[in-house]
Amino acid sequence: MAIALPIACLTALAALTTYRTVIAAIEVSQARAADGFAVRTRVWYRGALRSLLATGTVIASTSGGDADCAVSGRALLQQVQGYRAFHVLTNAGRACAVSLDPGLTVADLVAASARLKSLPPVKVWGGAELAQIRYDYVTLAERRYLAIYTRNPDPATVLQEALLLVDPQLLDQVFDLGEAGEGMKVALISSGGTVVTSRNSTKSDEDAWLPREEVVPPGQIRWEAPSRTGGMRTYAAQLVAEPDLYVIASFDEAPARAARVQFLVLLFAPLLTLLLLCIVYLRAIDRHCVVWLRGIEATARARSTHPNARAVIAEDMPADIRSVAEAFNTMVDEQEVRQRRLQTALDDNRFLVRELHHRVKNSLQVVQSYIGLTKRDYRDEARLALADAECRVHVLSAAYRFTLADGEMQPVRVDLFIEDVVAMIDNLIRRRDQWVSSRLETEATLSVDRIIPLGFLVVDVASRMLRTTPGVSLTIIVRDVDASTIAITLEADREIAPSEPPKIFAGLVAQIEAVQVEPAEGRRLGSWHVRHNV
Repeated sequence: MAIALPIACLTALAALTTYRTVIAAIEVSQARAADGFAVRTRVWYRGALRSLLATGTVIASTSGGDADCAVSGRALLQQVQGYRAFHVLTNAGRACAVSLDPGLTVADLVAASARLKSLPPVKVWGGAELAQIRYDYVTLAERRYLAIYTRNPDPATVLQEALLLVDPQLLDQVFDLGEAGEGMKVALISSGGTVVTSRNSTKSDEDAWLPREEVVPPGQIRWEAPSRTGGMRTYAAQLVAEPDLYVIASFDEAPARAARVQFLVLLFAPLLTLLLLCIVYLRAIDRHCVVWLRGIEATARARSTHPNARAVIAEDMPADIRSVAEAFNTMVDEQEVRQRRLQTALDDNRFLVRELHHRVKNSLQVVQSYIGLTKRDYRDEARLALADAECRVHVLSAAYRFTLADGEMQPVRVDLFIEDVVAMIDNLIRRRDQWVSSRLETEATLSVDRIIPLGFLVVDVASRMLRTTPGVSLTIIVRDVDASTIAITLEADREIAPSEPPKIFAGLVAQIEAVQVEPAEGRRLGSWHVRHNV
């Protein structure tokens, strides 16, 4: 994919660039086609003008009468195909008019000359100015003619005015489209949109393909516009004779469609090839590489439930992947050997730890028994001090007894442990007129490292109160505050003057990770919040 995607982007860019280049070439070609038709039309007009000037000058210089003029003029019109009529006016006021069309009269020719004379002459295209010229078209006797009119304002010139009417079909040779003319329509039109002559259009659609707007957009040679039938077409226009005559060409969409088809082929053929190559390569990679790697992955994941799973090794595996599979199986074998050794060492350590804690528990019980026997030989304060020490040793012994109840180190139930400690306080420290009870409303657990200082804290507070307050009743309350916190509170049945705790008391609170929420005041001997094992 990393190779195919850049190549696809470059291919799309190349296809788009080619498409734009071809479209630009088509647009330039269409604009040049209109320019070529306009130049050829101008050349044809200039040639017809030269013929008119030469013929008119000869006729005006001849001293014969109207009959000789008519004979010479008719011979000229018959000699040049497409010339239909002309009218000449000399400086002497003699007029000569000849027509090959029966419907054209001398009056029609005189009227046409007068109308063209009233219009402004065209600008010179280039070269020497031959005379004042007007290129136009006229409609006489229900027929349309190309008109070339010239006049010379100099009274000394023999030829004063001349008018030549030409059949528009004569421009067919100018608008010869050749092999490139398929799908192209060309016409010579006036500024009002009237078709003078056209090529590649029938009588029925002579002007249907022309743009709906009669005026050519100023400053534009090529443009797109709706035709008179409503469809969008491409047009190119060029001025022939200001301000009335234009050459306009219309083009179909065949070149643009061909360019689009070429663009699509240049775009999708390489892309489809790249896609096919990607599919083939991905299929080959999946068949010869990925399937074996997935097998190794599946084996690695299956080892959590099937410890004896091994990666498959086949004859048709690629050599590199076979090496990976063999290395994986070797690693698994070595890992199992290490695990067995570690498990053996762990079992030995667990046995030694259990034996150590068992001996510690027995040693504590021996110490507790020894303190109990020694306590019989003492009275008063010494006996109370030994009872207090015996109680503290019992805290250690009880903690190890609970944590090793099932042969493994495990958290200790707070309620069971406090109940055992309260029973020992009741047996060892309480006087006959005193009472010690508990109210346990939790099933939380603490590790042995935290349960031992908790027992010391309870014993310390209870011991100080029972020594100094005769006849008091003490209640130890343990309850759940929330899902992860318990509250440990000691209350007396009367108000007790608070005593300063020993320095070791702060260390016990820190070991338990307890937070004192209520100080010793009144009946309350203190309240602590402890986060327990969730």
